[in-house]
Amino acid sequence: MSDQSNKISASPKVRKFARELGVDINNVKGTERSGRVVEKDLKEFVLSRINHPQNNSERQKEKIIKSEYQHSDFGEVEIKDIPRIKKIAAPHLVNSWTNIPHVTNHDEADITEMEEFRNTIKDNYTGEKIKITPLAFIIKALVLSLKKFPSFNSSIDDIKNGKITFKKYFHVGIAVDTQHGLMVPKIRDANQKDIKELSEELKKVSDDCRNLKIDKKEFFGGSMTITSLGGIGGSFFTPIINFPEVAILGVGRSYKKQVFIDGKFIPRTMLPLSLSYDHRIIDGAEAAKFNNELKDNLGSNFAYNLSK
Repeated sequence: MSDQSNKISASPKVRKFARELGVDINNVKGTERSGRVVEKDLKEFVLSRINHPQNNSERQKEKIIKSEYQHSDFGEVEIKDIPRIKKIAAPHLVNSWTNIPHVTNHDEADITEMEEFRNTIKDNYTGEKIKITPLAFIIKALVLSLKKFPSFNSSIDDIKNGKITFKKYFHVGIAVDTQHGLMVPKIRDANQKDIKELSEELKKVSDDCRNLKIDKKEFFGGSMTITSLGGIGGSFFTPIINFPEVAILGVGRSYKKQVFIDGKFIPRTMLPLSLSYDHRIIDGAEAAKFNNELKDNLGSNFAYNLSK
């Protein structure tokens, strides 16, 4: 009974609107009967924050970052509109970075056998080589790790009430770089798809994002996100968690490295991993174990299993 009495009253549509604005609906005072929150309350809440900063520290912060000079005072400039996708994403990124205590673990996975196997996959009927993106294998490996460490497939919806939601589904978010900005569609039920299906779906959702044909709903309801710089370059970085998820996996470009095995150095293909996680739910030891599991799932023992 106590949980119900403390829960803010609002329709699903209003709750969705609050999430899109990056507003914690528990901080909004409802004007309808029994304190029910409606769209008008959300708009007034946002306007009040814009027009009336909360405290002196926020006002002081504005003074610090605001320059007394214009950029044009120092030379020629060009002013353009911020892309719509980036404007939409900005408050979500600020919300995540401000409210989630981020910690990032860096590690490397030996994917030598996985890459050898990936490059030898052929069609059973034609014998032609099938091109499978490494990301499909990484999704498979991540799902196996999420099954073993369910805390990474969870969300904290209300930290004040001490509630955490454990998801029984496996919808993996994929960061897609487009000319409009970064988009993160979900690969639904990744645990039920084989490696070829994942590869085909990755191509489809990426094309849909770049052509702005993706449904807005596909950006929500994820388990965990993968953001890959493999096709661009770079190694380790600190990815920002995609709220309300509690972890995100950053993948760099694979490279050759001499590894000391059985008394001698052997060239191996290594994959940089950057795992950012919410320290309120996941501690460093659990993150390290998750990374170890992920490395095993990408290694020689599981390369064949990941193909299924």
